[in-house]
Amino acid sequence: MTAPTVPSGRPGDPDGRGIDSPGSGPGSAPGGRRDSAGLIRAEEAVLAPNYHPLPVVVARAEGAWVEDVEGRRYLDLLAGYSALNFGHRHPVLVEAAHRQLDRLTLTSRAFHNDQLAGFAERLAALTGQEMVLPMNTGAEAVESAVKVARKWAYEVKGVPEDRATIVVAADNFHGRTTTIVGFSTDESARAGFGPFTPGFRIVPYNDLAALEAAVDESTAAVLLEPVQGEAGVIVPDDGYLTGVREITRRAGCLFVADEIQSGLGRTGSTLAVDLEEVTPDLVLLGKALGGGIVPVSAVVGRREVLGVLGPGTHGSTFGGNPLAAAVGSAVVGLLETGEYQRRAAELGIVLRDGLAPLVGRGVRAFRTRGLWAGIDVDPALGTGREIGERLLAEGVLVKDTHGSTIRVAPPLTVTEDQLLGALAALERVLTAPA
Repeated sequence: MTAPTVPSGRPGDPDGRGIDSPGSGPGSAPGGRRDSAGLIRAEEAVLAPNYHPLPVVVARAEGAWVEDVEGRRYLDLLAGYSALNFGHRHPVLVEAAHRQLDRLTLTSRAFHNDQLAGFAERLAALTGQEMVLPMNTGAEAVESAVKVARKWAYEVKGVPEDRATIVVAADNFHGRTTTIVGFSTDESARAGFGPFTPGFRIVPYNDLAALEAAVDESTAAVLLEPVQGEAGVIVPDDGYLTGVREITRRAGCLFVADEIQSGLGRTGSTLAVDLEEVTPDLVLLGKALGGGIVPVSAVVGRREVLGVLGPGTHGSTFGGNPLAAAVGSAVVGLLETGEYQRRAAELGIVLRDGLAPLVGRGVRAFRTRGLWAGIDVDPALGTGREIGERLLAEGVLVKDTHGSTIRVAPPLTVTEDQLLGALAALERVLTAPA
């Protein structure tokens, strides 16, 4: 397989061959700098406890590798939940950020800036859409799409005011705002945060009959993830997305695809919906759109839909800022070559073929789409958190979700050797004597 054109080896090891288990680091640096344990204790004393990170403190990174404060190196197989699709500190993206930092970083949308038009033009062309609404975070993109869909339903479809509904899927993950968690089925995300916004109908994922039964004249949109990431990389049946498009077309409502994790190369195509040649009315993007440098998100879609917004109806001080636009445009430039989509497709086969022999040997089941996998580990071997800690000791970073499931989403710059080394580490963790 052709090596990537960007640095993908670990710091100090440019060719990045294999994975070394972390050895003894040099300890605390001179001058009293805190070690990992000290920094973790310091965080726990002052940070709200809404995360439970793995016990590693990252200080440097390059490509697919990160290094902790003691100098131990780890292969990053999470890639910031796909925010780092192009690896850490991709030189093209870093250079774009540096160049823009020296010129202009923020104007607010009270004024125009010289970066936004080019970014929007290129992003619309890449995604096959007509118009762009720039925002910052994934949750903002989802909230924006909810507002747009409702306004479109009232002004274009003719739904009576305050009667619009949006159909969503069970086990979804679209963000953490109160509106969004209100239509989640994950009690850990919902509990204690009500009352919730009405107007959402929840149907089982991958069930076209249930979806069709839920859609009626009040439906503004169907909002779905083409692949459910947080749920454990749940891949729908072939033809599901095509069916969703057909149901929404017949019902005269919008199809909104949340591609915040699945989009921008992760699944082996620019968008996951491209695999079924489906064109939604709105597509939600984030994470990788900022190249792991700045938060950038966007709603892209048809002019008839996004055009319902007028001055004063929606906004964001930082949305479309020149720094974000410069980095986002550089991200689009990387994807315009098709290299990263091809790598995800090719390496996805390596990932799938490497996981298959582990079924029955610690792995109960797995699901892949491109360079993305949800791996269900035998609960007798431990929780997903415990498996993640054992892989950490092997020099590999992954993240657990829901019981004994772990997620794998390496940077698209990872090499085949690195990926095979990670799979070997997983095999050791799963088959080592208790």
